[in-house]
Amino acid sequence: MQDIRGTAVFMLFVALFFYSIGTEAADMSTLEISSPAFKHNEHIPSKYTCDGADVNPQLLIGNVPAGTKALALIVDDPDAPRGTWVHWVVWNISPDTKEFREGAVPMGAHLGMNDFRRLDYGGPCPPSGTHRYFFKLYALDIVLSLGAKASKANLEHAMQGHILAQAELIGLYQRK
Repeated sequence: MQDIRGTAVFMLFVALFFYSIGTEAADMSTLEISSPAFKHNEHIPSKYTCDGADVNPQLLIGNVPAGTKALALIVDDPDAPRGTWVHWVVWNISPDTKEFREGAVPMGAHLGMNDFRRLDYGGPCPPSGTHRYFFKLYALDIVLSLGAKASKANLEHAMQGHILAQAELIGLYQRK
């Protein structure tokens, strides 16, 4: 009888453990980012690059987790010849934000310095080949205090320990 109780308690513990892992993983994967301009792992239209109008594409945000105080967005290219190239740094985006309109940043959001040395969006402009552009969205449990010219590194440092969820959209681009 004692072995059955011990086994039952153990099985209950195992079930609760895996349930808690499953619910935590589900919470971390709820945040969504997408674009009507391109699908995940597909080509970004030239309008949103240095070969076009060089404006940011419309981005849609969904399933922001409860408790989110602010969102942050980083767009970068890990395939750049000299290492990851930063195209856009945005933080303190209201958690109520449902979209970034084409060519615009939501009101109240703060822009950081990109690797073009600008405080705005710098579209894809790869020197050769097809590059991947990562649009990384973060749900944070705090509103950040960063200087006006904060970089991706400053933002990532400030976000440490405060990320509730994150989502990613990857676009591809190759110059014609």
